[in-house]
Amino acid sequence: MVKRAPKRRRARGVDGSRGVDEALPALSALTELPTFDELSASDRQRGAYVAARSRAVEAGASVDELVMGCVVRLDRGFPAVLCADATFRAEFSARLTKGGLSGRTEARVAVGDWVCARRPRGHDMGLIEEILPRESDIARWRGKARGERQTLAANVDLVLVVQQLGERPVSCDRIARSAVIARDCGSDVAVVLTKADRADDDVLARDVAAVRDILGEGCGLVLTASAASGGEEARVRACAERLGVAWGTESVRSLVPRGRVAIVLGESGAGKSTLLNALLGRDVLETGAVREVDDMGRHTTVARRMVSLPGAGVIVDEPGLRSLPIVGHERGLAKVFPEISEAATMCRFRDCTHTHEPGCEVRARQAEGAFSEGRLTCYVALATEMRESAASLDPDVVL
Repeated sequence: MVKRAPKRRRARGVDGSRGVDEALPALSALTELPTFDELSASDRQRGAYVAARSRAVEAGASVDELVMGCVVRLDRGFPAVLCADATFRAEFSARLTKGGLSGRTEARVAVGDWVCARRPRGHDMGLIEEILPRESDIARWRGKARGERQTLAANVDLVLVVQQLGERPVSCDRIARSAVIARDCGSDVAVVLTKADRADDDVLARDVAAVRDILGEGCGLVLTASAASGGEEARVRACAERLGVAWGTESVRSLVPRGRVAIVLGESGAGKSTLLNALLGRDVLETGAVREVDDMGRHTTVARRMVSLPGAGVIVDEPGLRSLPIVGHERGLAKVFPEISEAATMCRFRDCTHTHEPGCEVRARQAEGAFSEGRLTCYVALATEMRESAASLDPDVVL
């Protein structure tokens, strides 16, 4: 009789996920992670840590086992926490997962979160006792009528929206919704157009104009190239100068100075990993070949992780996002389109859709040249999506 092989035990991640059969990467081998000195908690977070430490001690923890740390990596839901003298894997404490801190925090952690963690003596794994308040929360809606917000990264200062260039026009809708989410969540935004060497001067001019039309002339905008020859790089650099936009990886690096944290958002294959490798000055992150069918690169990033840029700040590398729905981001919409949102308050009807109603101040100002037709079209599309999404949610779902 053949003996059946024993079942391999599957671990549970701190977000409740199951099914991790492969060994997690050794933290000692991850040379791109930031040091503790490269990250900075706010005064509010440091104060919250003192209070969290007191609660943990009251619950039975030893004060010398407690540390303030930052989540710098998530591998299939399993976090790596960086503190002043170590980097360690962690899971949630029982009092956090069982609701002992109801009303204070949620039992779900994101890269960039500052936490109060416990490192019990004689244990390899640490315990996250509390997640400290977030200064910003880059989040998207996940699910339908009973969905929830998924935090992509916490405590981020800047969102870098990455789009690849080519024959197809750049996706201004994707750029606009990324900007709305970033501004609503408390972060600045800049646009990085990658693979500029694959577009001729007319295409570059077209796409730069399209981005400026949607986000305004003052938007942060950088062109970068990938694997360009000397002649192609010189051509794109000269075109960027004529268009008045920044050029190259050093311009991207300048957007993320030391002490600042950014996140790279974009679809799979937009060139995020190639861009980060160029910023790092070495091939640390895996890149994929371009598919001939749709001219897109293949999905390569699996983990969410912080990457330290030499001589600069920190970037959160995020897996490519196929969809980026916006639900409940009206505040961000008003920040990205302030002149349209202001005009909307003066329309005759409160529920004006700015398409056909009489007394629409928005359309009146657009006719006067206050903003472009393209900018208005983008605003109306996003506002309509948010209105319809909110109406489709179950009544007891709170945004």
